[in-house]
This record gives sequence, structure tokens and C-alpha cells, in this order.
Amino acid sequence: MLFNSGVFAIFLLITFVLYYLPVMRKMQIEFLVVASFVFYSWTAPELLILLSVSIFLNAVVSWKVSRLDGRSQWKWALAGVVINLGVLAWFKYAGLLGGLIGDLTNSRGAPAIAAMMAIPLPIGISFYTFEGISLLLDAIARRRRETEAPDKLGPQIVADSFGAHVRNTSLFVAFFPHLIAGPILKARQFIPQIRVKHFRDIDWDAAGRALVVGFFLKMVLADNLKDQTLWIANPFYTTLSMKTGLVLLVGYSMQIFADFAGYSLIAIGLGFLFGYEMPPNFNFPYISRSFSEFWRRWHISLSTWLRDYLYFPLGGNRKGRFRTYINLATVMVLGGLWHGAAWSYAIWGAYHGLALAIERFVSGEKDLDAPSPLWASTLRVLFVYTVVTLGWLLFKLPNFSEVIEFGQSLLKNKSQPFDMVKVAPVVIFSVPVVVYHLLYTRRAIAFRQAWATRNPAQFRRVTGIAYGLLLAAIMLNYGSGEEFIYFQF
Repeated sequence: MLFNSGVFAIFLLITFVLYYLPVMRKMQIEFLVVASFVFYSWTAPELLILLSVSIFLNAVVSWKVSRLDGRSQWKWALAGVVINLGVLAWFKYAGLLGGLIGDLTNSRGAPAIAAMMAIPLPIGISFYTFEGISLLLDAIARRRRETEAPDKLGPQIVADSFGAHVRNTSLFVAFFPHLIAGPILKARQFIPQIRVKHFRDIDWDAAGRALVVGFFLKMVLADNLKDQTLWIANPFYTTLSMKTGLVLLVGYSMQIFADFAGYSLIAIGLGFLFGYEMPPNFNFPYISRSFSEFWRRWHISLSTWLRDYLYFPLGGNRKGRFRTYINLATVMVLGGLWHGAAWSYAIWGAYHGLALAIERFVSGEKDLDAPSPLWASTLRVLFVYTVVTLGWLLFKLPNFSEVIEFGQSLLKNKSQPFDMVKVAPVVIFSVPVVVYHLLYTRRAIAFRQAWATRNPAQFRRVTGIAYGLLLAAIMLNYGSGEEFIYFQF
């Protein structure tokens, strides 16, 4: 069920109305769980089996580790993590492994290999598997604080009764706004929010802003850019001039941001409607002045998950420079493979890992976030954006041989002129993404804050007009409906 579909609009209206009825108050959480299951299983009911098994497994293991200590606790936790990763690996990477085995043994036609390569990818499995692991590790961390630092316990994650814990785990994992493509939630962030919600407490302003901007990014920008960047596909790219191909690649860079950031904002806005606050997933990544800053701004829920549950446990940057480089490379390659079972994703992860390692080596102890002259900041932003955008080609063309062929085609056609029919729409629908980022540079934020303080009535009026124009664009200039890019992950 797509957020930008009529079916979802009906589903949302019915769910919202029933959710806040006074007679539903005692069963509000359970109702939201059921509604989320309906949302997830709408087009493929069989997928609900795997989701339910994952929820119950993680509820049982987190319940056990929250009540055990020592080796028993770690045995349960290790078993839970291994099962989670095993299920994810089977459904997501069996095809890649089968293809590799088939190529090495020249047996791609064998029934076992063909069966492995035909295993379907359940939608959202990468997201809810990581959330299950988060629940296990957060439960362990809180259990350790109970004995080692009781004054720093933090919020309760595992409920006192097993039934309530299963219910809370179900909502944490299956809450429909984030279920299919994130943001990836951490148990310690979401579960403490689970309680009865009241209509009067809805943050309408936050919900409205997130939904309007989210739908504008997705339906107006990403969906219109999609119709142009389709030329970056085999065999169409063989006819593109170098200039046209590079502009289309910039357009795809804008598209993937608008598509995924748009989805995340819609999810966050929907969360507000039901009384739950989810963390931001994007923080204007294309104004980053360094690769480390980019990864603090892009897909924040994934990058922080990898940092907290993988990079830090590996030692982070605490075990010497060489070990830091190895840790960065390991985390980024695994982060790349998280996106899909194709070598291009692993190469994309290694590409970013190399960029982070080189940046750390060159900068040494220098503070890359320190203020710098405008011209220097601009050059750094352009450099980071260029490197990041070239990397997106590995997303657009997961078959690595096509990436090579794309580059060769551009070099062969370097003397051909712009194809303005293809370039003009890309520019038109990319400019709003650029403006969106420029509005959140430090100078622009300072200007808006001063304006809001000096003349609040005028500021609110202009802001209202701006959101009205975005809403009009959504209704009048939306592109062809399409699934969100990150659904494939």
C-alpha cells in the first residue's frame, strides 16, 4: 500500500477516526497493531507470517535477556542476533550466493541453484530485522545498567508482563508509517512512547509541515524526475552525450534524495497524527562539507544504527588509526550490502568507506565542522556532492558491468551537444531541491530566525503562503505514481 495512493488515503482516514474514538481507548495500541498488519499484508498476505515470526522471536529473546545475567544472557542474545541475520541473509542474499556458486561451478541451471535465485525479497525485511536487533541490544544495555549504574537506567524497554511486551514489540516493529522503508527506529526511542494517545494532543503543525513537504518532494519532484532519469538505463544510455548523461545523473541524485527524504517526512508526519514522534532521517545532506558530515545527514537512522551497533562495538576510532580505517571500511561495505544483494552495493559501500578513510587520513585532527570562508565551504560542498552523486550510479545500475558501459558511452559521446528535451525538465525539477537545501544553510537559518523575531506576523503569513503553494503543486503537478526507491531494500 503506497502512501501516495487512494487506497492508503481511505485506510488512513478509517484508521485515524477509529483510533481516537473514546470506546477504542482501552484497545488503542492493539488496534494500531492490527491496522499496521492490514497495511503490510494488503497486497501480499503471506508476508505477514514472516513479520509475525520475527516480532514474536524478538519479543521472546528480549524478554529473556532482560531477566538474565552473565553467559546465559549473552547466549540468548547471540542466538537472537544470529537468527535475525540468518533470516535476513537467506531472503536477501540467497540469490546472490546462488548466482556466485552457479558461476563458479557452471551450474546456474541446477534446480537447487535456480531455487535459491528465485527466493523473493519480503518488503521491509531489512528495516524490521534491524529494529529487532536494536530491541535485543537495548534490552541488554538496560539490564546491565540495572546492576552497574542504576542511577542511569533510562526509560523502561521491556514491560513487566510478557503479554504487554509482545504487544509493545508488535507496535514498535510493525507501526505502519515506518514499517516498509523506515526511519529505522531504536527500541529505546520508540517503546517508551507507547501509551494511550488523545486527539487533543496531536501536533498538527509538525504533522502538516512534514506531510506537505514530504508529498511535495515525492509526488512533484521525485516522480517527475523519474520520468527523465529513466534514460540512465540499458540500452538508452548508449545514445546519451556526456553532457546530457552527467546532467541526468545529477537529476537522479536529486530524485533519490527527494524520493527517500519525502517518504521519511511522510512517515514522520503520519507518526505525529497517531501521537508518536520518530527521529529525522535526513538533515539536508547535500550541503555537507565533508563525507563524515554527509553520513550524519543522510539516512540518519541507518548511519546511527551502524555506528551504535556495529562501528562502536568494533572499536570505533579508539584502537589506532589503521584499525579505524578497517572499521570504517567494514561498516560501509556491510551498509552497502544492506541495501541489496548485488556487488554494486558492496562497491558503493567500499567507495564511501574509502572516501571516509582518505578524509580522516588527510584531515588528521582538524575539525572539519569548524566555520570557514564562504568560498571554501562552497568548494567543499561541491566536491562532496560530486563524489556522492557519482556513487549514485551504482544504485541506478546495480549491474556493475552496466556502470562501466555507461562511463564508456559518455566518453565515446563526449563531443555531442546537450539534449535539451531531456535536460530542461531535469533542471526544472532539480532547482527546488537545491533551494530546499539552501534554505537550511547557517546563514539562511540565521536570517529566518531574525525575521521571525523582528516581524512574527509577516513571517507566519509568508510561511503559510509557501506551504499553500507546495500543496497546490502537489494537486496540480504531481508526476506518475511509482513505488518509493527504498522499497526495493
